[in-house]
Amino acid sequence: MSEKTSIKTLLKAKLYFRPPVTQDPRTFGRTTKAIVLICIGLCASTSGFASTIYFPGLPAITQDLHAPSIATTLTAALFVLLMGIAPVFWASFSDNFHVRRIVLFTSMIIFAAASLGSAFINNIWGLVVLRCVQAVGSSCGQSVGAGVIADCYPLEQRGAAFGKFFFGVFFGPLLGPIIGGFLIMSDLSWRATFWFCVAFALFIACSLFFFFPETYRDNAKWDMQLPTTASGDDASASSASSTTLEDDQRPAQEEEAVAVPEKRQIDSVEVSHATPAPLQPKRRTNPFAAFLLLRHPFVLCAALVSGVAFGCMFAVETIIPDLYESHYGFNSWQTGLSYLGAGVGNLFGSLLGGMTSDKLLLRSRRLRGGRAVCEDRLTANLWFAFFFIIFGVLLFGWGIERNLSYWCGIVSFGIQTFGMNQVMTATSAYIVDANPGAGASATASANLVRMVMACVLTLIANPLVASIGPGYTCVFLAGLSVLGLCLLVILKFWGEKMRIRAGFKD
Repeated sequence: MSEKTSIKTLLKAKLYFRPPVTQDPRTFGRTTKAIVLICIGLCASTSGFASTIYFPGLPAITQDLHAPSIATTLTAALFVLLMGIAPVFWASFSDNFHVRRIVLFTSMIIFAAASLGSAFINNIWGLVVLRCVQAVGSSCGQSVGAGVIADCYPLEQRGAAFGKFFFGVFFGPLLGPIIGGFLIMSDLSWRATFWFCVAFALFIACSLFFFFPETYRDNAKWDMQLPTTASGDDASASSASSTTLEDDQRPAQEEEAVAVPEKRQIDSVEVSHATPAPLQPKRRTNPFAAFLLLRHPFVLCAALVSGVAFGCMFAVETIIPDLYESHYGFNSWQTGLSYLGAGVGNLFGSLLGGMTSDKLLLRSRRLRGGRAVCEDRLTANLWFAFFFIIFGVLLFGWGIERNLSYWCGIVSFGIQTFGMNQVMTATSAYIVDANPGAGASATASANLVRMVMACVLTLIANPLVASIGPGYTCVFLAGLSVLGLCLLVILKFWGEKMRIRAGFKD
């Protein structure tokens, strides 16, 4: 009997649209949480990975498909734009239907199907459409992944979790050109990059199906603590204890009874109550709810801060292939290898940001006497992080402008990504902390701002370099970074007042 029950439970967990969450996700073991982080990190990495893996093959695509230059530019720009819009709908679906696993799995199937179609396409405008579908599939990981972290980690542990998560997020766009540079040298040319995306997506889908548990955390269910009673002499002692209420274990007949006090056994502890909680009306799905979160100044400021940091990184990443080819004579695989400097910067930024963010948050709370404030997440290391971004951008642009060694460009881009990773980690954790119960939707709204900025900067980066040179182009990007720093100062010192005015409290 027990064996049949375990098989039935396993089938529910793997095959049901909304499998039961029988354990508080925050009590998952270390191994389970590590698997969860790896899976959502892989899902989130697909967006940046797919957006850059074919960068070294753009000239070959233009030639093979007889494409106008604007069409090949659109395959990159529209991909980035859809990566900003689609997560809003993924996050809305996830939050409203209380699911994470099936949403992530479905997105990987869409990504695999679009990549397969791109590998066979022979028309540039068909490729533009398939790239948009590919962006929809790969865009789910960042917004829903943030919701998964909010499910599994309490506030004081989210900084480290986001640090590890974003290490995977940013390794995607940096590994993409490296792998793409070598794949394009094969007989399949640029089509090999899409075949690789198919295999990568199916690998992630299988990992989600077999290893990823449903993590949606019903805060009202797992956070509710009710007093307990016991019979006999232990009644007074046990009345001080508490237990977690599991609403889904209540029979329908008990929910309708409101006049008669009742007793219920939960995990061998009796819970007495006179009247059950009133039934909450089911919310209607509103895919535009995440857009509306941007009307709150504290959400918009945090989104703009992260958008500036991410957009400047994406702009530099976009202009690297042409600059390295024209100034240093790099071929596709050499250009791909040059992104390793940014990978090192992301690695150290992830490690440092993850370690310092939670520690500095707890220090601020301790100095305040234990009162928690979401703005504590915007820790002191972020001021230095923005200076790293500004210095790295300027060093990159003027180093190439003055024809310095290519090592100058590689190291400076690494410096920029070192600062960018810390800004993205902290602001993403702040957005989740400041929007309890809507972490995925709030992250999606911020992601929309990030991707719109990245799309615009992608479209104008190369024309700017052609008209004013790499040096002054990077001066423009550094100016945007200064603006992002100013917004961070505003959010740090006035963010709490913004949240209170908007009706959000700690």
